[in-house]
Amino acid sequence: MNLPDIRATDVEGKRVLVRADLNVPVKDGEIADDSRLRAALPTLRDILGRGGRLIVIAHLDRPGGTRDPAASLRPVAGALRDALDGPRVTFVEDCLGTDAEQAVDGLGAGECLVLENLRFHAGETGNARDFADALAGLADLYVNDAFSASHRAHASIIGLPARLPAAAGLLMQKEIGTLDRLLGAPQRPYVALLGGAKAKTKVPVVEQLLDKADRILLGGVMATTFLKARGIDVGRSRIAEDDVGRAEKLLRDAESARVDLLLPTDVVVASEAHGDAEAEVVGLDRIGDRMILDIGPDTIRRYADAIEDRGTVVWNGPMGAAELEPFRQGTHFLAAAIGEQTRSGGLVSVAGGGDTAAFLQKHQFLHLFTYTSMAGGAFLHWLSGEGLPGLEALAPH
Repeated sequence: MNLPDIRATDVEGKRVLVRADLNVPVKDGEIADDSRLRAALPTLRDILGRGGRLIVIAHLDRPGGTRDPAASLRPVAGALRDALDGPRVTFVEDCLGTDAEQAVDGLGAGECLVLENLRFHAGETGNARDFADALAGLADLYVNDAFSASHRAHASIIGLPARLPAAAGLLMQKEIGTLDRLLGAPQRPYVALLGGAKAKTKVPVVEQLLDKADRILLGGVMATTFLKARGIDVGRSRIAEDDVGRAEKLLRDAESARVDLLLPTDVVVASEAHGDAEAEVVGLDRIGDRMILDIGPDTIRRYADAIEDRGTVVWNGPMGAAELEPFRQGTHFLAAAIGEQTRSGGLVSVAGGGDTAAFLQKHQFLHLFTYTSMAGGAFLHWLSGEGLPGLEALAPH
């Protein structure tokens, strides 16, 4: 996909509004993982280095259109100041209004201004005309560098490029270019590994992948939902209740399409999702009144065998409650297996989603994968072949 390149745009002396992905985990005012912030730096440094007057906008968490101190971008602005290490970086406690306008007026070439969380205003997620107009009034140029938010039809994603000259940031171009290169015409066999706690956004992806993938391996809530669709009693396991019927159809469609759609044959269960819970490996007939919280050892071996060929694997979502020690074995083993196959030179491995990326980084597998995207929902939209509103909004430029 050809997108307008920020490097080909004159930014000297111009007010450049960059929609960045700074949705980092913040605990007690401290950033727990700065991966997204570091990924945003190349675009910000490029603009500052060429004399742009940089205005950074972003969201943090889901405050629901109201001001929430826990979702403030203030600590992110502080971390950005340290990371840029040189240019003046200031923070304004709103993204609209007199304070924001005065701060922009006082912004010099090569200086950076970080505005408060866009989602403190309901107009952001609603793509309200007055909200987009006010944001656009702060700038001469708009840059989208937030691939991870580009599946959202929000004001900062589609409203601004409709009002300002626009370009794609360096991270956006890297994400799209790499995904196109690795997954546009993937090495075969093409294996998709889908897990995590959210099934609603991933069930449609399975439908799209039936025309693309050779094998689809399911874990997490995806697995429990499809097991339920197959008639298995999954006890108190979390499932996407509204998607069970759709999953039944997809199981039939997979057989017709001759795609191997693999489900767990053994699982790790417990009475509660807790780090001290008593975990047990059982067959599918012994789940009882418990919850499935990981895939079992036989399933791990089957899944590892399914991705052992020198093809392509794309992974979104842990295999279970991998944040808890008793239930991380499936995710950990498969990460190690994929990493080793990639390191040996044959497998192309692409991971996407914040939870997946965080696990790979925490357990030191991240560097072994061919590519890892921090994007979750946007990654899934791209994977399924759906259009991304953010990219479509940039295309006319």
